[in-house]
Amino acid sequence: MVKRALRSVIFLAVAGLFQGTAFAATRTVILDVPSMTCSLCPITVKKALEKVPGVIKVEATYEPKQAVVTYDDTKTNPEELTKATGNAGFPSTIRGDK
Repeated sequence: MVKRALRSVIFLAVAGLFQGTAFAATRTVILDVPSMTCSLCPITVKKALEKVPGVIKVEATYEPKQAVVTYDDTKTNPEELTKATGNAGFPSTIRGDK
């Protein structure tokens, strides 16, 4: 009986350690960034997006004028990503999830 209770306590303690990550999901979104006017603009867009907590990967391209962003949905969301590009001088819109 004591062993069973001890196992239950250990299980609950370990489960508590992973509580925040149990429902985390990696998502990918495509942002249209029409204001990129040269081949250097994607560098600025990429740097701005990489500063957002939770962003895992960014691919920004001049043609097509878009950014493909992979992120942890427990730490950020598409609205925060568009806010980051806008603050960098490149307003964007959400095309959709990939």
